[in-house]
Parts: sequence; structure tokens; C-alpha cells
Amino acid sequence: VQLQASEGGLVQAGGSLRLSCAASGRADSSYSVAWFRQAPGKEREFVAGINSNGANYYAGSAKGRFTISRDNAKSAIYLQMNGLKPEDTAIYYCARSYSGAIIPDSPARYRFWGQGTQVTVSS
Repeated sequence: VQLQASEGGLVQAGGSLRLSCAASGRADSSYSVAWFRQAPGKEREFVAGINSNGANYYAGSAKGRFTISRDNAKSAIYLQMNGLKPEDTAIYYCARSYSGAIIPDSPARYRFWGQGTQVTVSS
């Protein structure tokens, strides 16, 4: 399975950005998928995830501002980010887990990763 994230970008604080991630190879909608991010000098952190049934789960920092969705027909997942803040600046990664119903928030529980895409929010 290969995951390819769309290009991120530079936005002003308060702006919006939509990331997408396309899966190829043995893409399978039976697994949970998620977005993580990693800022310079920090550990990779969970942002949002969605399971095989469409249930989603958000980190506190993303709740109310970000929306994760998936299109199984296109083998794609999306992250709509609104109300962006400078602290959202990071490299964003899409990932597919080992599980279907559970949405893990630990990077160790994810088997396949996209290449990462830079999101920069200016103040």
C-alpha cells in the first residue's frame, strides 16, 4: 500500500486548507486511517482519525476546527482544516492502521505512511 498526500501550503492565521491522501496498491477500506503531524523538535502527534465504519476521533487541538473524511470508492482520505493557527504549523502525514474499528492515536499502531506534506500558518 502506498499513500500519497497532496501538497500542503502556506496560509494566514484564520485561513483554511484541505489535505487529501490517495491510497494505491492493496488499498482497503477495512482499516482505520488518520492524520498525524510533526512540528520541528516535537514528536509526531495524532490529529484525527476515521475508522472503517466512518466514525471519527479528534485530538483536542483539532476538535471543532478540523474535519476528517474518507471516500472509499476513491481510496482517499481528506482533512479539512479551518480556523488555522500558527501552532498548526507542521508536517502532516496520512497513515493507515492495523485495525478496522479502533482508531489508535499512537503512531506505532499505524502500518503505512504517506510522505508528509508541509503546512505553514503565518500569524
